[in-house]
Amino acid sequence: MRANPGPAERLRHQLRVLQRTAGPPKLRPIDRVLLAAASRAIPRDRWVAFLVTPATLLRWHRELVRRKWRYGRIGRPGRPPIEPTVRALIIRLARENPRWGCVRIEGELRKLGIRVAATTIRTLLRTARLGPAPRRTGPSWTEFLRAQADGIIACDFFTVETAWLRTLYVLVFIELGSRRIHLSPSTVHPDSAWVTQQARNLTMNLDGHSPAIRFLIRDRDAKFSVPFDTVLRSEGIRIIRTPIRAPNANAYAERVIETIRAECLDWTLILGRRHLDRTLRTYVDHYNRGRPHRALGLAPPLAAAAEPIPVSPRDVRRRDLLGGLIHEYDGTAA
Repeated sequence: MRANPGPAERLRHQLRVLQRTAGPPKLRPIDRVLLAAASRAIPRDRWVAFLVTPATLLRWHRELVRRKWRYGRIGRPGRPPIEPTVRALIIRLARENPRWGCVRIEGELRKLGIRVAATTIRTLLRTARLGPAPRRTGPSWTEFLRAQADGIIACDFFTVETAWLRTLYVLVFIELGSRRIHLSPSTVHPDSAWVTQQARNLTMNLDGHSPAIRFLIRDRDAKFSVPFDTVLRSEGIRIIRTPIRAPNANAYAERVIETIRAECLDWTLILGRRHLDRTLRTYVDHYNRGRPHRALGLAPPLAAAAEPIPVSPRDVRRRDLLGGLIHEYDGTAA
């Protein structure tokens, strides 16, 4: 570089610095058209000062050709998607019929006028994390309990703290079909002899029960001794022990214990064993004969077979139980 550069050299250097800082210009389509037209009018020896090179013009032309021969997409490629309602129906059929395979579901859909390939059904079931038919067989705990409810009894222990902080134990049995409950007398020491006696009392109460009780569900509490199971097995009752730390497997017993606490024991100060037994006898009679149950269509477990006779609202009378803690209503026909 010369010691005293001329004005033209200083201007060219400033342009080079400006190009480094500003970067290449962003050209719009109209700019490209005008520059391409101007290139025809500029002599070849002046192309050094031109913004674009011949290679750039050729690249622009190739892009135009590519756009000319590029067709727009007509819809999504491949098969059309399944309607959400049909998708929900396929998953419903698979869950309600765990022994049905993909071809069986395809045939059921054809009966309804819906055509879906078996491979599509298989892909949909995999997406919904539903395995093949052999792996979906076997009822869940809920399905097993509902199917066999009339022949199942569930039982569990619960404790009550008295006013003097003494712990009392009670054993509750619930018939899953009728929701009728049986309660044992309370005790301080639920040893093997006491638990075995409660099994004998239960079998006597169930004598002549229709249908016959086939299963008893209990947890793995150590208070359930071997003689307890022996007494029940002698009556043809099979013992089903729930998995470890799985309260949902004995949900009926857990729920009725919560109901007893929420409607009775949480609102009563228990003084001793006789007080607790008297209180629970009154509540059990109300639960079995007068308390509506949602699982039974709002009928009590031991409801009368005849339809209730409508009464006038003026004839309805209230009966208080447990000192007014529980109310029962009845009336005489007008």
